[in-house]
Amino acid sequence: MRLHRLASGRLLRAAVAASAATALTAALAGCATDVTRPRVEGSLGPVFANLYVQQQTLLGHPGLTPTAIAARPTCHRSTPGSHDKGAGSDWICQVGWTDGTGKTQSGKFELQVRSNGCYQAGGPSKIVGPIMIRSVAGKQVINPVFEFDGCFDTT
Repeated sequence: MRLHRLASGRLLRAAVAASAATALTAALAGCATDVTRPRVEGSLGPVFANLYVQQQTLLGHPGLTPTAIAARPTCHRSTPGSHDKGAGSDWICQVGWTDGTGKTQSGKFELQVRSNGCYQAGGPSKIVGPIMIRSVAGKQVINPVFEFDGCFDTT
């Protein structure tokens, strides 16, 4: 009889532990849905526009504003079944904007998005320039739009 109680007590504890683990996994999986396509796009556009204005000022083209740049990102995840939600290094964003001459530009940015809403984005050097650029003052400086970080609210 005592052996039966010990075995059933162990089974009960194992079942409780398994239930707790399942609940924790479900709760953590729910956090990933706070990273959504509208949130990524809503952050990437203004962050890119501000950094592009900074880059153009460094290059001697002052007077641009983020509003004039009008960055328009369209993002998706490349992992099948992700439904454009969740953290991952597979976010691809096509960003369109208007440069200082009024010409429409477009480039593909690859994003690594973390579950806390922060991301790292890298753009095509053919369009945004190399990692180092020569400023109007003649100094080599880091290109602010070559690779950059941003964050958005996940609540």
